[in-house]
Amino acid sequence: MYLIKLGGSVITEKAKRYTFRTKVMDHLARELKKASQDMIIVHGAGSFGHILAKEHDLDKGYKQDTQRFGFAKTQAKVQQLNNLVLDALHNYNIVAVSLPPHSTVTFNNHAIKYIDYTLFERYLEEEFTPVTFGDVVLDDSRGFSICSGDVLMQALATHFKPEKVMFVIDEDGLYTANPKLDKKATLVTSLTTQELTTLSTAADTHADVTKGMGGKLSVIKTIANQGIDTMLVNGNKPERIYRLLVGEEAKHTLIHGGKT
Repeated sequence: MYLIKLGGSVITEKAKRYTFRTKVMDHLARELKKASQDMIIVHGAGSFGHILAKEHDLDKGYKQDTQRFGFAKTQAKVQQLNNLVLDALHNYNIVAVSLPPHSTVTFNNHAIKYIDYTLFERYLEEEFTPVTFGDVVLDDSRGFSICSGDVLMQALATHFKPEKVMFVIDEDGLYTANPKLDKKATLVTSLTTQELTTLSTAADTHADVTKGMGGKLSVIKTIANQGIDTMLVNGNKPERIYRLLVGEEAKHTLIHGGKT
C-alpha cells in the first residue's frame, strides 16, 4: 500500500482564493489509475483553506467569537475542494471515499489526540481508496486547530507502515536551496535522514499556517526514521508519479528509510 500526499500548491493556485487546478488534478487521477496500486490519498487545503485560516488566525486556536465563522467557512471550503478531488478520481473509476478530519480526528494542544484508524482500515478491507485532507478540527485545550495534510501523513504512515510514502509537490524534489529564489540550487536525488537534517533549505520562505516546507521536512524525517522510503515528486509532471509507483525511474528525491 502507498500513502500519497497531493500538495495544495499542486492541485490549487495557492495564491488565488478557491482556485482549483482542474486539468492538473485530472492528469494526476489518470496516472494514479494507471498505476493500479492500493492507496491512501491525502491532499492539502491550498487556496481553499490557507487564505481563510490565515485571515481568521485559526492556527492560534480560539481567541475570540468571530473566529467561529472563519472555522465554519474554512471547513466548508476544504470539503468543497475534497469533492472536486473526488470527482476527478471518480472520473477514472477510482473508488475514492472521503474521510474528513473534522469527523475522524481530534486534537489536544495543536497535536493529534485521536484518529479513527478503524474506519480507514475498514474501507481498505472493502477495497476502497480512502481520501482525507488538510482541515480544521476540534482541539480539547485550544478550542480548535488546523490539521494539516502533512500531520495526517505522519500519523497514517506511523499506523499503516506503507510500502512507500509519496509527497507530490510543485518542484522536482528537494534542493540545496530554494530553487524559486536561487538559480544555483541543485536537485538532491537521494539522501539519508541524517543528510536531510543537514540539508540547507530556505524553509522560512515557504512558511504558511501549516509551517510550510520546514514542517514538511520534519514530517518526512519522522516517517523515514521508521524505515519507510519517502519520495518527493513534481505533480506538474504527473507521468513521473506513474513511473515511480510501478517501480520505474523518474526524476524525484528519495529519502531512504532508516534511523539516524
